[in-house]
Amino acid sequence: MRFRLFTPRWIGLHLLALLAFAVCMAAGYWQFERAQQPDRGEVVNPAEELAGAQELDSVVGPTDYMPESLGNTAVTATGTFADTAPLLAPGYENGADAEDPGAFGYYVIAPLVTGDDTAVAVNRGWIPADEAEQEGAVDRLAPVPEGEVTVTGWLQPPQKNEEGIVRMDVPAGHIERIAPSVLVNEWPYRLYEGYIVLGGQEPSDGAPPAGGIAMSPAPPPAPEQGITWNWKNVSYAAQWAVFGGAVIVFWISLIRRELEDASSDGDGTGDGEDGGDRAPEPQAPAAAP
Repeated sequence: MRFRLFTPRWIGLHLLALLAFAVCMAAGYWQFERAQQPDRGEVVNPAEELAGAQELDSVVGPTDYMPESLGNTAVTATGTFADTAPLLAPGYENGADAEDPGAFGYYVIAPLVTGDDTAVAVNRGWIPADEAEQEGAVDRLAPVPEGEVTVTGWLQPPQKNEEGIVRMDVPAGHIERIAPSVLVNEWPYRLYEGYIVLGGQEPSDGAPPAGGIAMSPAPPPAPEQGITWNWKNVSYAAQWAVFGGAVIVFWISLIRRELEDASSDGDGTGDGEDGGDRAPEPQAPAAAP
């Protein structure tokens, strides 16, 4: 009976079952891997070394869409800082470090004019909230250098308003987030979608006035750490695992039915391996009287 499972038809069924099982397992594993991957709307790249900074326009152009995958790219840009007061955007001392965000304060944002009616927002640094909220705080900051300036830093995508709420009580000289949709109402320039977190500058800022406010460097947001499970993909992985198990169960049931049919054929027809009913042996003719 066992040889009935190795006929060409059954060999094809065996291979088909193994292929279906392998496809289910591969698809389930792929969905399981996808469940652990960060969302496409998050910066997951480590901050690049500033020594390898690329020209800003070679990475992204003004008004061009900036994908999140360009976050933390080291870039350099040359231009002149506009003769306008800097803007203050709320933020934490350590950027996006969820475990230790640091003290609350404000980022100092200024436009670097890189061409005709074109500018990129530069995050010059961070100041504590108690100093930033004082009257005339921006006048006590270190002045930007005059003339041509080359800045080097990390490109960041525009900050998002995750709650979908636009604050209506933002004080003068403050913005709710660093994004071109907000800055376009403050500056008369074509803006890059991203902004630069300052890492180096040539020439450097001037000395702050007496009793001025010292800025701390604003580090680039750290990439997302740990695993954020996407339960939708986890459920897909579980479904593929169930499909793979169903293939095995169906395959085994077909084999059992085939063996049962072979056994019944052997008991009733004599075609079995062990015989079944045998033909009667010939009898010797009876002796004549």
